[in-house]
Amino acid sequence: MKYFLLLLLLLSALNATKINDVSNIVGVRENQLIGYSLVVGLKKTGDGTTSKFTLQSISNMLKAMNIDMNPIDIKSKNVAAVVVTATMKPFARQGDKFDVTVSSIGDAKSLEGGTLLMTPLKGVDGKIYALGQGAVSIGGRNSRGGAVTHPTAGIVFNGGFVEREININLFNQEYATLSLKEADFKNAVSVQKAINSFYNTQVAVAMDSRSIKLKCPKNRSMIEFLAEVQDVNMNYKAKNKIIINERTGTIVAGVNIELKPIILTHGDITIKIVEKNTIVSPDGSIKIDNDLVIGLNENEIYTKEGTTTVANLVRSLHKMGASPKDIISILEAMKSAGSIVADLVVM
Repeated sequence: MKYFLLLLLLLSALNATKINDVSNIVGVRENQLIGYSLVVGLKKTGDGTTSKFTLQSISNMLKAMNIDMNPIDIKSKNVAAVVVTATMKPFARQGDKFDVTVSSIGDAKSLEGGTLLMTPLKGVDGKIYALGQGAVSIGGRNSRGGAVTHPTAGIVFNGGFVEREININLFNQEYATLSLKEADFKNAVSVQKAINSFYNTQVAVAMDSRSIKLKCPKNRSMIEFLAEVQDVNMNYKAKNKIIINERTGTIVAGVNIELKPIILTHGDITIKIVEKNTIVSPDGSIKIDNDLVIGLNENEIYTKEGTTTVANLVRSLHKMGASPKDIISILEAMKSAGSIVADLVVM
């Protein structure tokens, strides 16, 4: 009996999820920054004379250095106009460094070997929160060892410097709010129960399917309280999802996502999912493939409710020679018709 209880506790621990993995603290988030600038030092791969804004930007830069130059007289191809974007982490402090992304907006052929000039990076409120500057790297080689296919975008590693801090005062707060990454009433209640059970008192209340309001105990600071809360284990039920990458044809789905009854025709492929227990193809001949019954004419699939999953269907369609594009179209049509109840995410 003792070993049985130990095994039960071990299985429960394996199925548990930390609250930190499924929720965020409201107000503690990253901030997007953006700016406009010039990349100089290019080897005749910069913007041409058709990019008027680049010539005007060069003229404005030189004018700030007491050099008066008419944009019409500028013929340099060693400069490119770029948009600079970055993400500033929460609680970033003055002097902290981060990477910035540089993307050409003119007709430059490549940013390789260029240097980003000092760029004010602004938030959504229009205030400057950081500066960006440094050598642009376009990577040289991609993950497959081939040449970079997008030389007009690059990264300045540690090229961003925090100038203005975003104050988040958690220490003096009495209340905080958790936000689930995916809305679900059961999971919200599960978080509430897990936290209250951990403290053996009512410190958490689920406000809706995503928000859980927390009250800091008197014997702890808010920072200590949130650190403990994030480490609490809870019973988390993940939603079934089918993730499709249309560009690569990759399909990722859970093994137990069942299909509801449906009759669907896509080109020369017909899929029939019905409720009766015995399925026979129109010509009286059937071929069993695990839980799936496929017509021998190789353009029809026959099955019964409760035995066919998305994983089995995709596998069978592959065996029949269906292309990734056809499979994706079939799954999207089945989702629209209600045969698939899981979330369909197309990337």
